[in-house]
Amino acid sequence: MDRKIYLDFNASTPIAPEALEAMRPFLTDHYGNPSSLHWAGAPAKEAVERARSQVAGILGCDPTEVVFTSGGSEANNHAILGVFFANRDRGDHIITTEVEHPATIEPCRFLERSLGAKVTVLPVDRYGVVDPDDVRKAITHRTVLITVMHANNEVGTIEPIPEIAAIAREAGVPFHTDAAQTVGKIPTDVEELGVDLLSVAGHKVYAPKGIGALYIREETKVEPFVHGAGHEAGRRAGTENVLLAVALGAACAVARGWVGMPQVERLRNRFWEGLREILRGRVTLNGHPSGRLPNTLNVNFVGRVGAEILAALPGVAASTGSACHAGSVTLSPVLSAMGVPPEEGMGAVRFSLGRNTIWEELEEVLHMLKEIRIV
Repeated sequence: MDRKIYLDFNASTPIAPEALEAMRPFLTDHYGNPSSLHWAGAPAKEAVERARSQVAGILGCDPTEVVFTSGGSEANNHAILGVFFANRDRGDHIITTEVEHPATIEPCRFLERSLGAKVTVLPVDRYGVVDPDDVRKAITHRTVLITVMHANNEVGTIEPIPEIAAIAREAGVPFHTDAAQTVGKIPTDVEELGVDLLSVAGHKVYAPKGIGALYIREETKVEPFVHGAGHEAGRRAGTENVLLAVALGAACAVARGWVGMPQVERLRNRFWEGLREILRGRVTLNGHPSGRLPNTLNVNFVGRVGAEILAALPGVAASTGSACHAGSVTLSPVLSAMGVPPEEGMGAVRFSLGRNTIWEELEEVLHMLKEIRIV
């Protein structure tokens, strides 16, 4: 097949035209350092602050609560390590879940190995949902952070963040959520969610790779992740990446009009019905049937290996799990935590749709599956 079909938007998105246009002047004319007080630095400073306001707009927070980072992984590391170091006098206990992205799990494990942190990893149900009551029971007088992702990158399941936030607030424990997969897809207003920290990944929201943001509620104690001069109000040293900050700002401004993604959800549901029709009982769904991201469809081709399915679909870009686990033929940790039977989970394929996905592309995939006699 000569045609290329992209169905891996949870791994990365194309750059929005508006983000590309926002970057152009900073590739040629506006080269000043945003920390410089002269005529060359002023446009750069103004652009960074405008971008900060645009990111704050989709999060419903004050611009002063937004810190630019190099991406979602840095934002997660900054939140987890920053809160831990800032609260060592209070305790050393962190609560998280079995289905977190490695950018959350690994910083927790680092603190556990290197500094003796106590990490409680909570289980999830068969849909990938953590029980808020389990969070409540896990809190001790030594707990300094709770971190639970907003929605899972592999199966799309949305976690009960407001309920967990209420528990955390009652206990006086800072609460962080990794919203890399949710910004621009579902509402991410920090007041409605009730979180103290929230991570944004640029390349999941139609901005370039290498840029992200961390929301830090004003009163939350967090140590700087990068030490040096007092950039980002002393929270992250290093001259701001003006080029990528303006791109993220523009992408977030556009994304506000896409929240909910009803048209994408309709395509996703139609595609799922098509799969069920041609595969009968040989395909099963991973993740919550309704409480999941509107663009995400993770299915098991029962009795087959997901990587083999994709190999038989030349030109189709999809994933056998999260992008970070691509190429693996073992059951992903997320599916394992959900209790998916290995004979089903080995056939897992994630199709994640985007703004420019059209039905003709999905129809072509269904046709190809018929042709390779998957049934």
